[in-house]
Amino acid sequence: MRDIRGKRPRIREELQEYRELRTQVLQRDGWRCQKCGSFINLQVHHIRPRSRLGDDTETNLITLCANCHRICHRT
Repeated sequence: MRDIRGKRPRIREELQEYRELRTQVLQRDGWRCQKCGSFINLQVHHIRPRSRLGDDTETNLITLCANCHRICHRT
């Protein structure tokens, strides 16, 4: 499905659904940063950013600690 501008609409979950999805991703990744292995300050990162039509789906999310997440967005 595409809109008039030729872009496909992205899937974006409601807040409660996103919280559940976030927990699923954290569980899937063993509550550990997938870059450095840290167990603290965990965040869920969009592999393909929402700004580039990245969806809120489990396959597009990965667990990173706050430091690795910050580094990831700098590159």
